[in-house]
Amino acid sequence: MKNEPSGDPHAIEKLARLGASHGDLRAGSGVMSGVLALCLALLALLGVIGFHFPAYLSTPELRAHYNVATLRYIMFGGMVIAGAISATNIILGRSRWLAAATGITLVIAELGGGPSVPIGDFKDHTPYVGLDFFILDLLGSTIVFVFIEKIFPLRKTQPVFRAEWQNDLIHFFFNHLVVGFTLLVTNRVVHQVFGWAVSAKVQGLIASTPFFVQLFLVVLVADLVQYWTHRAYHEISFLWRFHSVHHSARSMDWLAGSRQHILELIFTRIMVLAPIFVLGFSQRVIDLYVIIVGFQAVFNHANVNVRLGWLRYLIVTPNFHHWHHSRDTEAIDKNYAAHFAFLDHLFGTAVTAEQKWPKDYGVVGDYMPLGFLKQQAFPFVGSTESRERPTLAVSDATWSPKSPPE
Repeated sequence: MKNEPSGDPHAIEKLARLGASHGDLRAGSGVMSGVLALCLALLALLGVIGFHFPAYLSTPELRAHYNVATLRYIMFGGMVIAGAISATNIILGRSRWLAAATGITLVIAELGGGPSVPIGDFKDHTPYVGLDFFILDLLGSTIVFVFIEKIFPLRKTQPVFRAEWQNDLIHFFFNHLVVGFTLLVTNRVVHQVFGWAVSAKVQGLIASTPFFVQLFLVVLVADLVQYWTHRAYHEISFLWRFHSVHHSARSMDWLAGSRQHILELIFTRIMVLAPIFVLGFSQRVIDLYVIIVGFQAVFNHANVNVRLGWLRYLIVTPNFHHWHHSRDTEAIDKNYAAHFAFLDHLFGTAVTAEQKWPKDYGVVGDYMPLGFLKQQAFPFVGSTESRERPTLAVSDATWSPKSPPE
């Protein structure tokens, strides 16, 4: 529709349709640039809200390191880009309803103070949700991993907005917001349950080792624990009900790894952090380990054609982990390692397949319901009875249920 006023209910309907759709964004219609502009405007609005309530909407571990002035410049730049795109689309008559939505969002953000919201003194040690963590990670991950997926695509016709992206974005959002809660639970359990195992002699020995030796050891120790914990998720039926949420993604990309049950997330972190705490690795080593884990976890789910030759027998690559998510017969209950692929070769659980990449992803039987709340409830009330749906086309190229409005 042309020249619709922003308050027209049809414009709201179009936004709802757009958010419920998937597939390629058609170039030249203004939808692709309009979605980018709207996303930037929404992130700016969330940033403004975060600036108003830093004690409750920012992550202490993050705010101790980032520069607020830099964040203000980033927010300002994003708002300028969003505004310029929207103005251009309005002038050219392309998706004006989407440009209007972006404009309204920018006006609300600016009325709320925009990038110049003052931040005074605020209390520490308050309950918080990780809104800043969500904004920064979503912005950074999108820029880095979508770019990588477009440069080295595995499934070249898979769009950025593939089927079920909305489901996984909600997981991404929730997992970031509850970061404070998960850290609190994890740290408390680790210190109270495993405190008895701390040995000053052992920790002194670890502290005396060179930095890169410590780094190798922390990754190896964490991955050994991760391997056996991960294997238990697959081999113990009750635990599988939780882990199957993660495996239910039928497309692999940078967002797919976010689909995870919150109890599995907490339990896995407790199991992995326990030996790290007991052995007493230095904080610098742990900080670098967290960066490695964060990158590898996202990268190995990404839609990238990366195998790394002989190195794939030593470290976990996207190829290695894609096989773990496959429901092809030769891939069931294989490739458990998160960092070092040689662990699976050592313990006899590495995939040995003739083809280079798996064909299909997801759980056998396709029984997992869609929807964040349904997936959180599934381990307790869900049925594993087969509900096979038609396999998604690799291209996933047509929008569903309806094409995006122009």
